[in-house]
Amino acid sequence: MYAVIRAGGKQYKVAPGDVVRVEKIGGTDGRVEFGDVLAVSAEAGSVVRPGSARVTGEVVEQGRGDKVLVFHYKRKKQYKKLRGHRQAFTAVRITEIAFGGQSFKAPELTKKEPKVKKAAAGGGEELKTSAEPTKAAKKKAFAKKTPAKKAGKRK
Repeated sequence: MYAVIRAGGKQYKVAPGDVVRVEKIGGTDGRVEFGDVLAVSAEAGSVVRPGSARVTGEVVEQGRGDKVLVFHYKRKKQYKKLRGHRQAFTAVRITEIAFGGQSFKAPELTKKEPKVKKAAAGGGEELKTSAEPTKAAKKKAFAKKTPAKKAGKRK
């Protein structure tokens, strides 16, 4: 089950449970409804072009994408211009696709429980018992391996 929607001048193929990054949608309370549904596929191979289809979703995140550098350059004219741009987006999780009396919903997300930190077995701090040498021991070993440099004239 999937639908093709139009949002922000682009087309997206979405299914219930998908997370899609669309152009920034302002002034939402967490729920988004896409009214411009171009096509809906109910079964494998069948495509329906409904006029009364509805795709709803919930806002997961709003932010800005990676920086894109725009560099204008004209050779031999001493002209250079560098601009950066970060496109704003809204990440939407598709929760339901409804058309013709049918409704396809996304499975509910399970809430993750916070991890509980376990206390140390001895009740105090653990002693550092590692097999690796310390920095001072490494320096000492390195100094023994390499001969001392002689201060003299260079040829």
